[in-house]
Amino acid sequence: MKMKRLLIFFCCLITFPSALAVTVQDRLDLLAEYPELEVFDEAPFDEPLPAAGLSAPDLNVPSALLMEKETGAVLFALNEREARQPASVTKIMTMLLTMEALDGGLIKLTDKVPVSGYAQNMGGSQVYMHEGEEYSVGEMLKAIVIASGNDASVAMAEYLSGSEETFVGRMNERAAELGMTDTVFKNCSGLPENGHVTSARDIALMSRELLLNHPAVREYTTIWMDSLRDGTFTLANTNKLVRFYQGATGLKTGSTSAAKYCLSGTAERGGMELIAVIMGAETAGIRFAAARKLLDFGFANYQLVPAYPDRVPGPVSVILGTLPEVMPEISAQAKLLVEKRQVKDLEKAVTLAESVHAPVIRGQKLGEVTVKHGDQTLAVIPITAADDIPRLTFAQIFGRILKLFLMG
Repeated sequence: MKMKRLLIFFCCLITFPSALAVTVQDRLDLLAEYPELEVFDEAPFDEPLPAAGLSAPDLNVPSALLMEKETGAVLFALNEREARQPASVTKIMTMLLTMEALDGGLIKLTDKVPVSGYAQNMGGSQVYMHEGEEYSVGEMLKAIVIASGNDASVAMAEYLSGSEETFVGRMNERAAELGMTDTVFKNCSGLPENGHVTSARDIALMSRELLLNHPAVREYTTIWMDSLRDGTFTLANTNKLVRFYQGATGLKTGSTSAAKYCLSGTAERGGMELIAVIMGAETAGIRFAAARKLLDFGFANYQLVPAYPDRVPGPVSVILGTLPEVMPEISAQAKLLVEKRQVKDLEKAVTLAESVHAPVIRGQKLGEVTVKHGDQTLAVIPITAADDIPRLTFAQIFGRILKLFLMG
């Protein structure tokens, strides 16, 4: 009977995502009966954001951090440099290296990945792969991201680097490149191992790298339920934010008796994506509730705004250039994270050179935009040359003078 109700619950969530299919009370009753489905302590579904207020959220966790993806700005931090076991949140680095190989053209989603006996025997969370089986890279990503399969993680590591040991070496190299100074990886899955540690700050750094430069990963991290083996093996996302938090984009859960409950929870609203990292929560419910508080705090109080002015500045004269003018540009990616209460009072002042001597090199600074709120300078963004403008040669200068003389 319990199994039948559980299946009905999952089917309703897939087929009828609105409250018309499953009432809030139905969900709460089932969550109480099945702790493995626990989402939040009080399970608030689709409630509006709280009113803006910059008081930091009260979290019942030992370590946490909230980061805005585009700028990398930290909006909240609690013991964020404390080295702790991350459990399966480790797999974010495994996902990152896989996506880098995909986007770099080294592998394809359709490539077949063999399963070794070593991968089969990983234990812990798994999708029960067997030695000699082959799965596509896309299927491996589903198994890693959705079901947190340790067997899939090791099989993917072996496919990319020949062995898990070699792959872990690359994980640590990549961590160093990203400035993850609190991190030492011992395996690619997050299984408990002495010295396998990271911090909330470092988890945010690798999460940001994954989302910022490999957006296609969202095709996997936003899946609520899927399957393997031609639909015969069901995958249910361990990250319940994907189903129960508006705008959720991922990213990865983790839990062991030593690490307790960890999460890198990400969501996007109004063009701003936030990364909420939770480490060491006592229960799954506390973990998700804390992440929700952090995300709500960020979305309620901050806004990502373009740093460029409303009016694009005009061309700049080029002295002795092969072209008379060069167009200035401000990177379309230049954005500024500000408190929502500051947005209406922002001032943007443009300083731009009237002329510049050739040669002009693309990216050469021509001026700047200064963004201020009252007397406080929030950002100074360079205005640069959009093109290369070579300097006229002596022959070209002489030819122009001769042309003017003949026309005169």
